[in-house]
Amino acid sequence: MAALGIAMIFLLVQLGALALVGPFEQAGLQATEDPQNATNSVVYIGALLVMTGFMLLAFKYDLDIVIRGLVVFVGGYIGFIVLASVVPTTIVPVAGASALAWAAAGAIVLGLVVHPEWYVIDAAGTLMGAGAAGLFGISFGVLPALVLLAALAVYDAISVYGTEHMLTLAEGVMDLRVPVVLVVPLSLSYSFLDADTPDSVTEAESESEGREDSDRADGDDYSEQGADTETDGDEEPLDRDALFIGLGDAVIPTVLVASAAAFAPASVPTVAAGGLAVPMTAIGAMVGTFLGLAVLLRMVLRGRAHAGLPLLNGGAIAGYLLTALASGLSVAEAVGLAGV
Repeated sequence: MAALGIAMIFLLVQLGALALVGPFEQAGLQATEDPQNATNSVVYIGALLVMTGFMLLAFKYDLDIVIRGLVVFVGGYIGFIVLASVVPTTIVPVAGASALAWAAAGAIVLGLVVHPEWYVIDAAGTLMGAGAAGLFGISFGVLPALVLLAALAVYDAISVYGTEHMLTLAEGVMDLRVPVVLVVPLSLSYSFLDADTPDSVTEAESESEGREDSDRADGDDYSEQGADTETDGDEEPLDRDALFIGLGDAVIPTVLVASAAAFAPASVPTVAAGGLAVPMTAIGAMVGTFLGLAVLLRMVLRGRAHAGLPLLNGGAIAGYLLTALASGLSVAEAVGLAGV
């Protein structure tokens, strides 16, 4: 059931991003001057590395409150952008936006500060994920999006299996109880607030109830997006009660989904979904992401932890390319190189 919960969060993030592509474009929220410029991805990856270094330093010098405050602020800000884009300004206008948008942003911030229970974190994270993926999707053309996904998949693998520098970052983030890590309980009685945060953190890892400790993964199964705990005696590890996965695992492949929807050639067939005309290339990226997620969760539930983005991004890229070629696009058109 927890695996279905993770899949549902992914689906909500993807559908939300697709629904936001149009409103974001109409609101002029494209963040790049030329979305087809592949150097946009290089700039973003550079910014990500800088932010990672900043967070590691903050945790080293016990400045956790700075990171927590930043994430909570970003959550409220993205929530405001999403609601301001979809709710007409004419509905109780306040300072250039609807009062509903301001209220939603305030509710997100208040909930994360006062009561960061798992359902508050998941709700805020889903909204943040859909908004962030939609913003990046309209700002990154297909080629930059493909470059971004491929580069981050490699980076994720290196940081998990090679340098393992995400260990410190992951442990710090888990303590913050913010929507950087999403939580899906395995029992109705589970409380994220009452649970002890794990001493070690693994990539999208959990153990289902009743599984023996001897089934746990070996050695290098560490990263920022899951949780596991070494225990003594009869103490139950945290991940017997919940499954954890990073918000980035849902957002990054969805960038390609949103980009494929925003920049699809007119010749690509569309599918009606929830009042939206979704290009087949975006559907292909979605299907590929879920196939990658299925493989990842299968490994996770067997006690094997892995970097998430190689499977998720790889699935999204493969699904996109296959449907693009099946839709009649050339390879150059599919990867955004036609006319370059």
